[in-house]
Amino acid sequence: MTADLSLIRSSFAVVQPHGTEVTAYFYDHLFAHNPGVRPLFAPHIDEQRDRLWAALGALVANLENADTLIGMLQNLGRRHVGYGALPEYYPAVGSSLIATLAHFAGDAWTPEIEKAWVEIYGVISSTMIAAGETAGETAGA
Repeated sequence: MTADLSLIRSSFAVVQPHGTEVTAYFYDHLFAHNPGVRPLFAPHIDEQRDRLWAALGALVANLENADTLIGMLQNLGRRHVGYGALPEYYPAVGSSLIATLAHFAGDAWTPEIEKAWVEIYGVISSTMIAAGETAGETAGA
């Protein structure tokens, strides 16, 4: 992993006090820019916002624990296939995540922080997509 993990942790610490406002903004951004993904979610997504917030915190907390992190991401990837998530949705999610983090980090957001998040999101999404594809192959067999 090439992402600067200290930048991931420090920037998340800046965003963290905003709590689930972060995930509310994320979903608003995602649905406004990618309305085609809205049907994948329940009409009321308060519980989903809480789950996303918990997952983000767990991911950041486990950045140095590769086995735990990979296991979490693989589980998420397998579950997301069941929700109808397709690999082509991941870039939209990443774009909304970066926009959300930048919004809440404000002046603390830098090009270096954005680069670190883009890199870590690449690892997150590729791991989830691979696990989802494996789950799909197993289910179809």
